[in-house]
Amino acid sequence: MNVGTNRGDAHAFKLDTLLKLVDVKGADGKTTLLHFVVQEIIRSEGARLYGGSATETSAMNDDAKCRKLGLQVVSGLSSELSSVKKAAAMDAEVLSNDVSKLSKGIADIGEVIRLNKPISMEESSTNKFSDSMNSFMKKAEEEIIRIQAQESVALSLVKE
Repeated sequence: MNVGTNRGDAHAFKLDTLLKLVDVKGADGKTTLLHFVVQEIIRSEGARLYGGSATETSAMNDDAKCRKLGLQVVSGLSSELSSVKKAAAMDAEVLSNDVSKLSKGIADIGEVIRLNKPISMEESSTNKFSDSMNSFMKKAEEEIIRIQAQESVALSLVKE
């Protein structure tokens, strides 16, 4: 990317740069940089799937086949990116706070169960409650640990 410029050979870009793709227009005033990027993706993906390269030396028929294959790839992107809008709306800090609240809630439930333990075996209704709640607590604690692990992985991937 940007080969031959003083910021050349870039391997990445900031996501907010994507918003500028529509604003940069070609000499005709109609074609945007986004149009160009999509056409290049169609061409390169088509060439990759077709097994050759879409160069000037390839026949017109081969070029049409490459474009058709590339267009199929680009048109399938919407299904692959269906969760992006939902994910973009999520705030990592809010998610982290929710996980912390769940963890604290489970700890509070554990304290209530500990305080509600039957004094004698004659209190069978309390014993059944304790057994049920202990079973729930075990599952809930395992789930919270799993969620916290997934949260850590997600945050490290975002930082990466």
